[in-house]
This record gives sequence, C-alpha cells and structure tokens, in this order.
Amino acid sequence: MHVAGGIRAILWAAAVILPVAASLTPRSVRSGPAEATAGTDPELVLWYDEPAANWESDALPLGNGALGAMVFGGIQTERLQLNEKTLWTGGPGTAGETHGNWTSARPGALAGVQAQIDRDGRMAPDAVATALGQPPAGFGSYQNLADMYLDISGTPAAVNGYRRELDLAEGTARVGYSHDGVTYQREYFASHPRNVIVARLSASQAGKISFVLRTVPAQPGSTVTVANGRLTARGALPGNGLIHETQYQVVTTGGTRTDGTDRVTVVGADSAFVVLCAATSYADTYPAYRGTDPHALVTEAVDGAAAATPAALRAEHLADYQRLFDRVRLDVGGQLPNVPTDELRSAYTGAAGRAQDRALESLYFSFGRYLLIASSRGGSLPANLQGSWNNSNNPPWQADYHTNVNIQMNYWPAETTNLSETATPLFDFIDALRAPGRVTARSIYGTTGWVTHLSSNPYGFTGVQDWATAFWFPEAAGWLCQHLYEHYRFTRDTTFLRDQAYPAMKEAVEFWRANLHVDPRDGKLVVSPSYSPEQGDFSAGASMSEQIVWDLLTNTIEASTTLGVDAPLRARWQTLLSRLDPGLRVGSWGQLQEWKADWDSPTNDHRHVSHLYALHPGRQISPLTTPALADAARVSLTARGDGGTGWSKAWKINFWARLLDGDHAHKMLSEQLKSSTLANLFDTHPPFQIDGNFGATAGMAEMLLQSQHGVVDVLPAVPAAWPTGSFGGLKARGNLTLDAQWRNRLAERITLAAGSSGNLTVRNPMLATAPLVDLTTNRTVAVTRSGNQVTFAAEAGHRYQAVSAEGGTI
Repeated sequence: MHVAGGIRAILWAAAVILPVAASLTPRSVRSGPAEATAGTDPELVLWYDEPAANWESDALPLGNGALGAMVFGGIQTERLQLNEKTLWTGGPGTAGETHGNWTSARPGALAGVQAQIDRDGRMAPDAVATALGQPPAGFGSYQNLADMYLDISGTPAAVNGYRRELDLAEGTARVGYSHDGVTYQREYFASHPRNVIVARLSASQAGKISFVLRTVPAQPGSTVTVANGRLTARGALPGNGLIHETQYQVVTTGGTRTDGTDRVTVVGADSAFVVLCAATSYADTYPAYRGTDPHALVTEAVDGAAAATPAALRAEHLADYQRLFDRVRLDVGGQLPNVPTDELRSAYTGAAGRAQDRALESLYFSFGRYLLIASSRGGSLPANLQGSWNNSNNPPWQADYHTNVNIQMNYWPAETTNLSETATPLFDFIDALRAPGRVTARSIYGTTGWVTHLSSNPYGFTGVQDWATAFWFPEAAGWLCQHLYEHYRFTRDTTFLRDQAYPAMKEAVEFWRANLHVDPRDGKLVVSPSYSPEQGDFSAGASMSEQIVWDLLTNTIEASTTLGVDAPLRARWQTLLSRLDPGLRVGSWGQLQEWKADWDSPTNDHRHVSHLYALHPGRQISPLTTPALADAARVSLTARGDGGTGWSKAWKINFWARLLDGDHAHKMLSEQLKSSTLANLFDTHPPFQIDGNFGATAGMAEMLLQSQHGVVDVLPAVPAAWPTGSFGGLKARGNLTLDAQWRNRLAERITLAAGSSGNLTVRNPMLATAPLVDLTTNRTVAVTRSGNQVTFAAEAGHRYQAVSAEGGTI
C-alpha cells in the first residue's frame, strides 16, 4: 500500500457534511416522548432521549475508515469531535527517532541474557529491560484533530420529543426534536465510496435554519481562515512537521451566509449542510513516511462533496455500507422494549428468559460489526486501540498498535462475521512493517527475516521500548501473520496467499529459523528470552511464545505446500517444527502451564491468559481431539476467574466457546455487558478501548460456528440463555457461508453456500440422520457419515441444506 497525504492511490481524505445541531440539555427540562424514525429497524438502533454529556460514554461514533467523528447531538450548541487516522506525532523528524532500534551496538547483550536464563532458569524483567530495552524516542501518539461547533440561533434549552440515535442497519446517526410547532430532523452517514460523511438537515417549515459554524483545532499553531463560506484550519505538528489541513464548507438553500474572520454565519436558511474534509502529508512509505501537501486533495474532496446532492450521496452510501453490514443477521430470541439504550444496558442482567437482554446482546453484536466497518476500510490505517476515535493529544497507551493481543483482537470478527474487506488495512500495515522489521532483525538480532515487538505506530516502529513488563515480544510478527493465513483459509484466495501472505510468513519463519535457541534442559528449540504478557519473569520457552512459533511454522508449511513452492525450505521448516517445544504442558494442579517450568499459581487472576493461545486463536487444542489439553486449559481458565478488563473478558468468551461451554461463554458476555460496557456500548478497559467490542463480537460468532480444525462445527456452544434463534451469513473456513435456525438449542435447519469447490466436513447432531439437499439442483447429496459429521463434495456457487423433522415446519 502506498499512501500519500492521508491518500491511498486516490484520496485519503474524508469529507463530512454536517447539520445544524444543538446543545446539551438535562433530561428534566424537555417534554414529550422521543419517537422512533419511520422505517428504521428498532432491533438495530442505539437511541437516547438526551444529548451526549460525555465523549467516552455518551457520544456516538461515525467513520469511514480514514476519518472519525463523535456526534454529541446538542440542542443549543452542537459539538462534533473529529479525527483523521494519520494524524500522529513521532516518527521521522522527531529527535532521537530510530524506529525502536538500538542507538548503539550492544555486542553480546542478547547472548548474555540467554546465558543467564540458561543458568538460572529465569531473569527479572527490569534486568532484561536494562540489557535489551531503551526509552521509546520518537514513538509519538495518535492525535485529536479538532472540535467543530454549530451555535444554533434562537433554540431554547428545552425542546419536545428529543431523540438521538445510531441506526446500525443504515450506518446513520440522527437527531430529532420539535420546537414552536416545527419539527427538526438531522441525519448523518459516512460514505466510503465518496470519502464523505453526510448529514441531512430538514425542518417542517422553511427559513428556520440559523447557526454559526466555528472550529477549535486541537493542534497548537493551527491557523484558521475563512473565504466564500469555507473555513480552513491548517498547521504542522510540532516535532515531526506533519502537515494537516481541514476545510469546512457551508452550503445553504435560502437565507444568508456571511463570512467572519474565524466563522461562518447562516441566517434564515431553508436547509444547510457543512462539508468537512481533513488529510495530512503522511504516506506509509519507509523510511520517510511523507507524501504530498494535503491541500489539493482536501480541496478536491470538499468541492466534490459540496457539489453533490445529499440524496445521491445517501444512495451511494447505503449501497456500499449495506453490501457489508447486511451479509449477517443474528436473532437470539430478543425483543427490545421502548427504552433508551443506556437504560437497556443498565437494566441488563444476562439471565435466561429475558427477551430484552437477548435484544441487547444481538444489538451489541451488530454494533461490533458496525464499528469495524466504520474504523477499518481499504486505503486507511488499521483500527488502533480506540478504532478511529480519540479526543486527546496524549491518549492512553498512545492509542497505538499493541501486538500482544489488541490489534489482533480488533480483527477477530473480520473473517467470521463476513467482513473480510475490513481486514485490508491490517494486511497493508503488516506489509509496511516488513522493511523496518528487517532492519530491526539485523540491528538487534544480527539475522535475516523481519520482526516487530510489543507496540508499533504508523512510522514503522518495530524495535523495543523499556517498559519492563511490556517491551519484548518478537513473536508479534508470527501472530500478525496468522491473520494473513486465516484470510486464505476463509476465502481460498490463492492469489492473496501467493502475493501478500506467503512472502511475509516466509520471512517471519526465516527470522525464527535463525533465532530459536537450544534449551539445555532437554535440547528442544525454544524462544529465549521469552516473556508471557504481561507478568512474571523472563524465561526460555514460555508457552505462548512456543505456541505462536508452532502456529507460524505450521501455517507456512501448509502455505508452501498449497502453492507448490520452496520444497527444500519446507523440509528445513518441518525439521525445525519437529524440534520445537510446542508449549503444551500440564502442570502439578492440572493446569496448562504458562511457562515451561511449573510456576503457575492457582490464585493468579491476571487479565492475560496468554498461554491459552493454542486454544484461541490458535488450533493446537481441541476438546474433541486433545481432550487432556482441553481439560488443562479449562482448569487454567477457571483459576483465572471471570473478571478482568474489557478485552480480557472478550477473549474469555472465545476461550469458553472453543471449549464448547456455551453457558460459560455467555456468562463472560454477560460480564462484559454488565461491567465493561459504557452507555454508548463502547468497551471500557477502563478507559475506552475498542478491542473488547471486537473480541466479544467474534466470541458470539464462535459460540455459533467454528471451523479451525478443518471441520465446520455448526452451533457448537449455544448457551441455555439462547434456546431458540437463528443466524445468517456467518463464514467458515473453506469459503463457506452458513445460515442456521435452532430450537431448544438443537438445529432445525442448516444452509450452506459454497464459495469454492472441494470436500467439506460439517458437524452437528442433526446431521447424523438428516439428508443433505443441493438446493441448486434440488437433488439429495451423496455424503459420508461418521457419527454427527457428514463429508461431501461441494461445488462452488451451490447451496446445500439439511432440515430436521421439526425444522420442516419452520
């Protein structure tokens, strides 16, 4: 990917058409009921009967991948907090920046740490950080772009029938209310095809739109100018000199528009919209990471959006957005009461038999898919710790790309919930890390291959920092490569495997071929130094480290075989794999060990459960084929408990689903919603961190469909709380799309759409007897049965269905 000025190939800017809005008003000073928007699906709407008071917990997110907006929906003054994904401090031009590579040679440093671990079995994190780490000069952080305000003239603090909503079915935010017999409706949507966010403003009487547009840039040194109804904010970040520009164009029908020195005033218009576009001079090209001045691109985006009609933009947006969102549907027996979403969440218990709880769970699932579409589209950077949304110039953990679970969790729902396209920014980001990662491999390890460590940024930071318990994680490249191979497993796209996935995987394997260490205890190959995030001492062969390398080697060997390339290398990799410690040991109290030595404590409730990587997202452990290891994983997971941060609970949903315990997976979903979810349904670590949203969405999919072991397992972990339900459009590995309906937790109908030809094995108790029919030819399919599994030869483009005796009446 080559991105210039926040633009990939064409335009990496985002335009926003924004409405006239209003100010925060306490619930007690408004009267009249909030009415739902006509034509909306209430099961897919977050709604509130008051404006947002808090950015983190109340405001509603919009985005098209490159640009993010948090909509407050005020009455007297509207606030939209804005982000542009490439607006980052740090990187080239910043004093001392080295991409995290050592600033001076350290002969023998790595070998010395390995020798001490060989001798003593462990080494304190502070000592390892002193030997191998360094302060993160020039790392930078994701930045706040600006606040845009619309001061509404003549609007009182109290209005009737106020309603603020986010319609997930249309990717649209709305604000509506009435005053003095006039009904006002505002509509916001993010258009990816046109790189715009559009807001329509309507009123039931003409001449009622009056407001002042102003902006408060969040970056020091920004200048603001106004001409011809266009407000331009421009500046350069201190330190790295990254140029940023934002343009706001006011367009009116009727009334007057007047330019001020730093604002635009509209009086008595029939309707109005504002077009906002922002971009930077960032480009994802190592080592300079600079493109062209964004001015021309921003101007082109504003001119084009301002010239288009909102109706045309809306039609394009719906066609694009619904092409993604509408692929999947989920019904777990919910029914939404007519209460605001914040009240719905506050009343949530997770108990069985509560239709409103089931409705919130389905809404939360859909919200996760919405967030991924809004924060990760082709041509933008991947979703970071906060997706696209950040209101601080010093955000928690820099709102960066943590690679010891967080960025990976962001993309767990991409394949399973049928949003493969949203993973493109992650794949491009991985590809962009390879060039700086080669330099890090040479400068720190003295070897070939590519590597990256615990956290990264858009500027190719692949080296180390010095936070003792969170700086060393060379396994990160292997985990990132898992996403490349999983994309192939889900899509069967051999072109992608050959051109993008396999080259990165091959280089990552070659790094480990040069860097695995012989453990003097048993002669096995191990990662050393090795650290289980983010606790304990450094050691050799921590379980997660070994499991990731096992996964990388296994995937790369399979990819080489599929492509028919590199047979001599493949043979070396197979030898390497046979000598590798797989990181799977059962300890003294029946647990899956977190370290190669039996150091685990049954009272440890740390948020990370990293040694269960082999269970999820890996595929070394299965309750059906490795029951002893699955039992040990269950012991470890039970000991860790059901608490933790938001993302930790989300991972535990996936763990319990993989253990085929739907009730415990649902318990973790309940814990997530009760104590780690804010009023606007954002996940909270705390603070807000978006990975929990994505991890929980993926976990719900895992409860309903799994395919990691080569068998498509339909309804593997349906909880008692979901006795009846259905899903449509979930994806399984093998390029298979599935629908299913169930009653009393038993499948009644399973429908499969084959995207590729080949043998498929599908598992569900119904399949022990139910015939499989090819809906394309209306013929019964010849299958090989083995218990509750059937294997058959699928044809691309054909749909297949099995129906139970009871299911025939649905």
